[in-house]
Amino acid sequence: MDLIKDYQSKKDRSEPYPGTLYIVGTPIGNLGDLSPRAKSILKNVSLIACEDTRRSGQLLKTIKSKVPLLSYHKHNFKSRQSQLLEILKNDESIALISDAGLPGINDPGEELVHAARSNNFEVICIPGPCAAITALVISGLPSQRFCFEGFLPKKQSERNKRLKEISKEHRTTLIYESPHQLIKLLKDLSTLCGKERPIKIARELTKIYEETIGTTIEEVIKYFSANRPKGEFTIVLGGNNNNQEYIITELEALNELNKLIDKGEKPNIAAKKISEQTGYKKNWLYSKLHNKLDK
Repeated sequence: MDLIKDYQSKKDRSEPYPGTLYIVGTPIGNLGDLSPRAKSILKNVSLIACEDTRRSGQLLKTIKSKVPLLSYHKHNFKSRQSQLLEILKNDESIALISDAGLPGINDPGEELVHAARSNNFEVICIPGPCAAITALVISGLPSQRFCFEGFLPKKQSERNKRLKEISKEHRTTLIYESPHQLIKLLKDLSTLCGKERPIKIARELTKIYEETIGTTIEEVIKYFSANRPKGEFTIVLGGNNNNQEYIITELEALNELNKLIDKGEKPNIAAKKISEQTGYKKNWLYSKLHNKLDK
């Protein structure tokens, strides 16, 4: 079927189409952001796959949808995938939603889309809110070219490697972070990027307590040291506009080492952490520390 005939065929039908996976964007805070088309899909598909059936159940209740829900999240997506593909094979339709925002970004939705495409099922996106893009366009930082990091790796060595890459990035970078890890991340960014690197932090987007905070890393560290982080955060970090990457001085590295030790960290562990963050050799940091203690 050529493109014109295919388009005409779709016009003659009403959504949802059989054997189709719909990726549906849901509100990140304000329920008014759910589009009429999204509501229609969520009220008429055969099944809705979602992260949390209880949370999504509340959304469906507000739009009076009685479509059955099936949990689909990072802990069960592998076992659910064949079940969902079987439903599509039976010419039924599925809507995939996340707890908030556009699924398929920083979640296992991309695995389901890949599987559906590999099995020649149609995949249609019903556009909706996305915290990263929303934070970017209100930040005032360059948006023509940007990169999305999502949540950083939990493993310390992988996290430090990613942070070093981010510090050298010339494009605006978007990062998600939880409130209890926010200050630690900001301090790491200060060490690697420099305290004057431009930054804007968006909190509780589209909700009643929505805020955008900061102009530099130093400023936001001071703010959140005085105001306990609450809510969900999207960080918009300005790019490295220098011709060379930010290089932490030996004195700055030693100061960071002493800060960790003052907080109770063992010297050898502190030296290892600062070595991973700055690139200075662990043995060199440790020797400088002992020279100081011997004086």
